[in-house]
Amino acid sequence: MRVVLSTYGSRGDVQPMAGLAVRLRELGAEVRVCGPADEEFAELLSGVGVPLLPFGPSARALTKAAPPPSSLPQRAAEVIASQLDVVTAAAEGCDVVVATGMISAAAGARSVAEKLGIPSVSVTFQQLTLPSPRRRPLAYPGRPLPPEVTDNRVLWDLDAQSINALFGEALNTNRASIGLPPVDDVRDYVIGDRPWLATDPALDPWQETPDLAVVQTGAWILPDERPLPVELSAFLDAGAPPVYVGFGSMPMHASTDAARTAIEAVRAQGHRALVSQGWADLGLIDHLADCFAVGEINHQALFGRVAAVVHHGGAGTTTTAARAGAPQVVVPQIADQPYWAGRVADLGIGAAHQGPAPTFESLSAALESALAPETAARAKAVAGTVRADGATVAAKLLFDAARREKPRVSA
Repeated sequence: MRVVLSTYGSRGDVQPMAGLAVRLRELGAEVRVCGPADEEFAELLSGVGVPLLPFGPSARALTKAAPPPSSLPQRAAEVIASQLDVVTAAAEGCDVVVATGMISAAAGARSVAEKLGIPSVSVTFQQLTLPSPRRRPLAYPGRPLPPEVTDNRVLWDLDAQSINALFGEALNTNRASIGLPPVDDVRDYVIGDRPWLATDPALDPWQETPDLAVVQTGAWILPDERPLPVELSAFLDAGAPPVYVGFGSMPMHASTDAARTAIEAVRAQGHRALVSQGWADLGLIDHLADCFAVGEINHQALFGRVAAVVHHGGAGTTTTAARAGAPQVVVPQIADQPYWAGRVADLGIGAAHQGPAPTFESLSAALESALAPETAARAKAVAGTVRADGATVAAKLLFDAARREKPRVSA
C-alpha cells in the first residue's frame, strides 16, 4: 500500500504525521510526507526514515513574520499553487491521501486526490474546526464573530462564509488550473462526511452530532527514544524537579520578555527553571545555576522529570504533558490553544492562564495552582487514562479501507 500524508503548518501539524508514518511503515506501507519547507521538519522525518517532499514557504518564517489578516487569501493561494505539483507527483499511483494542516492546504491536497481519483481522508488535530451545535466556531483573524449572535448554528453558517471569503478564490483558481470544477463550500469540502479527529478521547472527548460522523482515532504520537543530553541529565539530577517553560512554535509577539517573566515567577515558587528556546527564541536571563536552557528535546523523556510544564497549549504538548503526569500551566496564544487551556483546567491537571501575555503576578498565581499537591495527584491519575495507540488505530483503518473492493475513506 502507498500512502501520501500532506500537511502545512507548525510542528504540531507535522509531528503527528510522522507518528502515523511510522505505524504505516510497520504495517508494510510505503509512505511519503508532503509539508512545509523547513529544515527542522525534514530532519524530524528523516529521523524516522521518511522523506519530506517540501512545498510552500517556511512555516516558521511565516509564523514569525505575523502577516496581517488581509494577506491570508494571497498566502493561501501561494501554498496551494506550490502544493499541487508536489502532492500530485507524490500521489501518482498511491492508494490514499491523508490531508490536514491549514484549511487551504488540506483543500489543496483533497483536490489532488479528487483529480487523480484517489480516496482521501480529512484529519484534524483539534475538534474546534468541526461544526457542532454545542459550541461556537473559532474566529478567523480580521473576521470576528458578532457578539450579539448566540445561536451556534448561525455562527457556524457565518464561519463557512468567512472560510469561503478567505480561501474560496485561492482554492478554485488552482482547481481550475488542473481542470476541476469550483467548490461552493470550502469547509464542507475539506471536512467531508467522515472526518477523523486525531485527539485523545480522555483529553478531548467528541460529543456525537447528527450532522457529522466523526472518527476519533486517538492522538498520533511519534515515539521518541532519544536520550536526554548529558548536561541536561546532570542538571535534573542536581536538585528537585524544575519547572519547564517553552512555547513551541509560538513567537510570543504579545510578550516582550517572556523568559524573564517566566523565570522570575518560577523562582518565586521556590523552583528551578528549564527554558526551551522554541520559535520564541527564549533564553536565560542570568548565569545562576538554578536555570538551564535547551533546544529541541525529547519531551516524552523530559516531562516525567519536571514539576510542571508551562506552555502555549498546542495539542501535542498538552497531550505529552498529560501522558507524563506533569501538571500544566497553559498560556494560550491563538487558535485552539484557549480550548486546550480550558480542558487542562476542567480536568484539574493544571491551570489556564488568562490571556497570551503573562505578567509576574498572573503567572505566579497560575504556577501556585499547578504546583499544588492536589493538582499533581490529579495529573498522575489522568495520565493513566491517556492512550498511546492513536496512530496505530489510524494506520489500521487506512489498511482496512485499502483492502476493500471499493475503498471509501471519506467523501
